[in-house]
Amino acid sequence: MVIKPFIKRMKIISFNVPKTTKEVVRVQVDKLPYFYDKLHEHPEIQITLIIKGEGTLIAGDYIGRFKSNDLFILGNHQPHVFRSDKNYYTRKIGVQSISLYFDKSYMGHQFWELIEMKSLVKSVEKLTGGFLVTGKTHAKISGLLYSISSAKNIDKVILFLELLKTISLSKELKSLGVSHQSESYNPTESKRMNEILHFTFTQSHRKIYINEVASKANLTPEAFCRYFKLRTRKTFTRFLNEVRISNACKLLQTKEANVQVVCYEVGFNNLSHFNRIFKSVTGKTPKNYLSD
Repeated sequence: MVIKPFIKRMKIISFNVPKTTKEVVRVQVDKLPYFYDKLHEHPEIQITLIIKGEGTLIAGDYIGRFKSNDLFILGNHQPHVFRSDKNYYTRKIGVQSISLYFDKSYMGHQFWELIEMKSLVKSVEKLTGGFLVTGKTHAKISGLLYSISSAKNIDKVILFLELLKTISLSKELKSLGVSHQSESYNPTESKRMNEILHFTFTQSHRKIYINEVASKANLTPEAFCRYFKLRTRKTFTRFLNEVRISNACKLLQTKEANVQVVCYEVGFNNLSHFNRIFKSVTGKTPKNYLSD
């Protein structure tokens, strides 16, 4: 399920991917209670396989669900966060993922300028924004991620180049509709926006008053509304509704799903309003979503 774009210029945290100066590519296997929950960016392109876990992915101007076995490619300097569902914070469920990080500096610019690398360079340069990997490409890249995570020496390089070749030849990369973003970020702004996100995700199940969320940003309600609209290109109410619909989609996937119960559980207080917002965000009515 894809939810319409929302973030255009959100302030984020610059994130340093840990690596040694001798690595061609960095592979990180995470086994955690929940995924890192701060909106952040880094200069590396990121390829992430969700082995275990569910939640909401925010990537640039995109917001939508992620689940186990999803495979994403996120462009360099792309603001993103894999926000785990709230039950991961209260129960010992645990999440797991494999992420691969790389940029041209890892192998040296001279390597990428070789004639033999010309086609791969063009493919890498197109990996801006974000993509969901599907079909046979999903299976092949997933397998390569597992192999690279345990490979050493020249085998690691060969597998990495095979992965890039697979991406360059694939027609199964589904764009998330994410616009590429590159700018410098103010730490104070980063902290403020992450406070807003945290409050929204944890309190979206109830009625939220503008003065409440404005206080988290240390702004007056009027100033907050201007601030949020300027940086996200939409109102806070619209963003809040998209978060609620993301939560509703998760609940509607359960066998015991009841549209009216889900409506009130995610924070709406009117069924017809819920139905209207659900369709405007997903393109489907809740009942049609249930039948898919």
